[in-house]
Amino acid sequence: MVAYAPSQVIFTQGEPCLSVLYVLSGAVKLSVLSPSGKEAVVAMFGPGDFFGEGCLAGQPVRIATAAAVTASTILVVQKAAMIKLLHSQRAFSDRFITHMLARNIRVEEDLVDQLFNSSEKRLARTLLLLARYGKKNAPARVLPKLSQELLAEMIGTTRSRVNFFMNKFRKLGFIEYNGGIKINSSLISVVLHD
Repeated sequence: MVAYAPSQVIFTQGEPCLSVLYVLSGAVKLSVLSPSGKEAVVAMFGPGDFFGEGCLAGQPVRIATAAAVTASTILVVQKAAMIKLLHSQRAFSDRFITHMLARNIRVEEDLVDQLFNSSEKRLARTLLLLARYGKKNAPARVLPKLSQELLAEMIGTTRSRVNFFMNKFRKLGFIEYNGGIKINSSLISVVLHD
């Protein structure tokens, strides 16, 4: 187990891919950097999420950078140990496969969201996903302090657009600011509204 401070890098794009990681507590962002220096956040992980599993599929180097968003505790499992666990522990293997399939579905949904939805809907969906809305045993719907710049990177828009929609959501009672961001279940109406 390794403890990471907020903004501390867990691994960087281009370094050897030698382990699978599991979030015990905190939050992690996965981002990619283009050759021109533009950063895009491609995923966020929270407690109970695996990441960095590319090594199991023969990925030689990390294709993204992972960094803690909040103070985080990460379990690092070396590739050989992970393969051994997957072969010897059926319940663990089933859980891991279920997690990977669910994440694959999420990636497809993210792509559809990016292609067909407005930035307002993408922001609402992202906030709901970060709050783990609709999940069993979901933690409280209060998000840690996230910058509007980070949210903009996640949904592919500008910080000013995020600011505009966050203020709109607050005025409509969909979210509340009180140190963190509290997500009210009524935010789902933004995603469902045509």
